[in-house]
Amino acid sequence: MLESSSRHEQGSPSLKEVAHDMAPAGLDLYYPDGDAARFWQKVRTSDLYEADRREIQAEGQRLLGLPLPVLTYSLYADFARTGRRLGYERVYFERRRRLNTFAILTMLEPERDEYREALCDTLWLILEEYTWCLPAHLGEGDAGGEIDLFSAETGFALSELLYLAGDGLPPLIRSRIRDEVHRRLFEPYLAREFHWESAVHNWSAVCAGSIGAAALLLMEEADCLAAVLAKAERSMHCYLTGFGEDGACQEGLGYWNYGFGYFTYYADLLRKRSRGRLDWFASDKVRRIALFQQKCFLGGSAVANFSDSRPSGSIHLGLSDYLAGLYPEFQRPPARLRAAFTEDHCSRWAPAIRNLLWRSGEPAQSEWGPFFGYLPDAQWLIWRHAGPSCAFGFAAKGGHNAEPHNHNDLGQFMLYGDGEFFLADLGSGEYTKSYFGPERYTYDCNGSQGHSVPIVGGQYQAEGEDSRAVVEEAYADEAGAVFGVDLTQAYRYAGLESLRRALSWEMQGGLPSLALTDEYRFAGAPSSVVERFVTRVRPRLAGDLIELQGSGEQGLKLIMRYDGGMLSPEITRRMFMDHDGCEAEWYTIDLTVRKPEPSIRVAVTFEFEPNDEESGDRE
Repeated sequence: MLESSSRHEQGSPSLKEVAHDMAPAGLDLYYPDGDAARFWQKVRTSDLYEADRREIQAEGQRLLGLPLPVLTYSLYADFARTGRRLGYERVYFERRRRLNTFAILTMLEPERDEYREALCDTLWLILEEYTWCLPAHLGEGDAGGEIDLFSAETGFALSELLYLAGDGLPPLIRSRIRDEVHRRLFEPYLAREFHWESAVHNWSAVCAGSIGAAALLLMEEADCLAAVLAKAERSMHCYLTGFGEDGACQEGLGYWNYGFGYFTYYADLLRKRSRGRLDWFASDKVRRIALFQQKCFLGGSAVANFSDSRPSGSIHLGLSDYLAGLYPEFQRPPARLRAAFTEDHCSRWAPAIRNLLWRSGEPAQSEWGPFFGYLPDAQWLIWRHAGPSCAFGFAAKGGHNAEPHNHNDLGQFMLYGDGEFFLADLGSGEYTKSYFGPERYTYDCNGSQGHSVPIVGGQYQAEGEDSRAVVEEAYADEAGAVFGVDLTQAYRYAGLESLRRALSWEMQGGLPSLALTDEYRFAGAPSSVVERFVTRVRPRLAGDLIELQGSGEQGLKLIMRYDGGMLSPEITRRMFMDHDGCEAEWYTIDLTVRKPEPSIRVAVTFEFEPNDEESGDRE
């Protein structure tokens, strides 16, 4: 392990010493005993890879029928003109999809010359690109010498293809790959410092991990390799400091797959080439981060998607099988959550190839087991239980409003049951220039207006690290959960003296219920207080009740009960642009305090009920 408690013990080898005594960089880094032919024969014939083969072969046929994608100047300049990213990025990532598909098919079906020709044409296009960076990550005219996430990933991918495709690549392309990786990655990396090198989120792991991995594959001069690894190791330390001791990824499952995935790809190559002397996986903190995946699911594919995270997640089975081989307590995820080959819209090579290379075939559970826990550093409470008929989940958070991929969401909570979210988090919107600029919290998915938290005196929660929650109680077991949090610092309303939220989740008779209590104290009567709740399920007013009828197999519905004499209800249909750039429907349920006073206590209950037919059977 590379922590100060072990890596720097007296007598441990220096990076320079290790770099001068590396194991050879050969096919045994990827294949058992270096036998590529045996591995690909298994992929061709084993039922374990049937779905993968079908998806990759279908994608190959689709791509063979399309012209080579062209990255025009107009597409490149569109971000500067409009702030929109998707036009350029769709073409850029389609090229990476071609790279992944034809590279794998060339190894899977080496007799097919059309695959090899398509791979070489795609490689030539990528080698000729003006920049491997995305326009959104560049300033005006600074493409030269810049390194971002995707340029680093591209260099890593091309470096691996030199080994995995072998002599199947023409000498000219092999030579050009070496030249371009050195020019675009190694030379600028050793010549200057980049903003992401000290980042405490996914950028440091992806960028430094990709460059370090590429160097472990291509760099032959030991002193230069040691210099690259020294920088990469510092970035890995920075990446890990972004996690608390609970191992929670505040950026969510998608960025755990991304950042921790690239951390793992690098650490694997480093451990193998260093003959086990440099081993990040021996770190207890790394082990705890690895276990985050099995803690963040609420049931099925649903995840606790705080911050810029999608509400449903899939599994990189290669990464999961690799980590399960390292840590006995790592739960192998349900196989049905396997990410399809075409699912990653960025078409990243490293996870795609490892979903084949690292597949173990070991049996996995059919459904997530129960989890009842509190992650104290992230201040997330997560409760997951699979009953005889369906799964239920509850999650709530504290934290502060300057987290990685932050949303202003202190006190946010979500309710999941029967395959869908009844109270939801919108997750990540479409990434644009303004999405990451001063206008970020005008987007409903990012500002507190798009979360199930109060609106106090017409004001939403403030951004910044000073806007933080104080968790006063957090407990979870199989019978339920309690989460008590002081939200006073989240709001800048002048007269607010205190705001405390209490959430009590309880299982009774096989169905859960939640009791919410918000208690306010003001210096004087406030102008207004609104209790807001967010859902993707169409709500319906029914007297002093609000019903959310689910569409799952059990036909469950959620009943909201409140004091109609105290609270005035309003349901509003809204739209936002989701991460894929598509309009998505959502609803707010606002309960407005009719007569605000200096002291206010709001109580709302949420009860799951079965459909009428099932209810009759239970009586």
